[in-house]
Amino acid sequence: MRFRLSVIACCLLLVAPSTFARSPSRCALVKSQPDRWVTARVNSLITTARAAYESDDALPAYHRVLDGITRTLRRCKLSEDADFVNHHREFVEYVATISLDRRPDHELGFNVPDKQYFDETRSFVEVPDYLLQPAFLKLVSRWETLDKAKAFLRQLNSTRSASEQLVFLSYISRHLGTPDNDDSYRRLLIVVPGNVALGIPDKWVQFGISDPGQRVLTRNLSVVSALTNANGTFDAYFKDYFRTFRRNGSITIKGRWELGEGDDNCAQCHKSGVLPIFPVAGSVTSAELEAVEIVNARFRSYGSPRFGGYLDQAKLGPGLSMAGGEDRNHRFGKDFAATNVARAMTCQSCHNPQRLGSLNWPMDPLILSSFVEGGQMPFGMTLKNVERRRLYETLIEEYFATDNANPGILKSWLLGQHREFPARN
Repeated sequence: MRFRLSVIACCLLLVAPSTFARSPSRCALVKSQPDRWVTARVNSLITTARAAYESDDALPAYHRVLDGITRTLRRCKLSEDADFVNHHREFVEYVATISLDRRPDHELGFNVPDKQYFDETRSFVEVPDYLLQPAFLKLVSRWETLDKAKAFLRQLNSTRSASEQLVFLSYISRHLGTPDNDDSYRRLLIVVPGNVALGIPDKWVQFGISDPGQRVLTRNLSVVSALTNANGTFDAYFKDYFRTFRRNGSITIKGRWELGEGDDNCAQCHKSGVLPIFPVAGSVTSAELEAVEIVNARFRSYGSPRFGGYLDQAKLGPGLSMAGGEDRNHRFGKDFAATNVARAMTCQSCHNPQRLGSLNWPMDPLILSSFVEGGQMPFGMTLKNVERRRLYETLIEEYFATDNANPGILKSWLLGQHREFPARN
């Protein structure tokens, strides 16, 4: 037996070198047929991205494809190959951008490490001291004492000038739980006005509120700030905090990331920087309905979202509904243009780089489906429930389609077929 194994080993030593010599390396194959490799990788990336969009269970497969593309680009030095990058710039830049949050120190999805981001943006996302007073923190921890927390805020407003007035309301979110509790939908939103002349941003401070009777309290407290610029844009900055409820009754607040409890890709949900408020019907008291209008009007006044130079959203490509009429007719049939669904496919009229930012992958399905199927978007469009469901399905199909004869929005752009959009920021 030992003799036979030795013979086999010798044969392998003799055969293997000549076999490998005859087989071109993976990098040589990629470089010899770059268009073919890119097209195959784009198809795999979009197919798994769509599956991951529809179910978190498909995320591992999507990550394997994305990581594999990243490894090949790095090992074969394709990102350093001027000719390759020139022909496949959208693909190279897109992969580099969406793979940022695959790095353990880039969970936020920005182009700098998370620690650097939080260090550099600390002044923008700090919670105002007056909202950290122990008495207020205790009142805002439970639904049962929320009215007293609002009384505290009204008392604060009585000492503040007209331009410094806090705008606040409580509501129930239609779609998202808090980072620490997927089933927690109650919120207290406090908009703290800034001062553009002094470079002080508006701060949207939001406390997650525990449901009545809950013993385990919701911990999340988030800050999204908006600093307007003179050119019609604004920079959005983000930070999640967690409250720690101690046995002695004290409450401490520290950044979720600093606590070692991870973080999320900010732009995945915040394509528009700040999100407008669309509460569950009846969850806002009549006395606070005006506050909903005020905060949403403030959101609309900001202009086009930017992320302080920490993310170039143009590298994420065009978003939903940015297909042309000819493409749409080819995909859905010649009579499709006459339907209510087709007329409602107008996301790009607001969600484009010059206005509210494109709705592109990676994106949160709960927000999108809630807004479209729930009736909030497209704004001012009246549709039947079945039409809204069809609208949502059509938008997703048009964006993620990988058919070679009629590629969708994302594939067409990644293959360099639509370099006219989106416009660079």
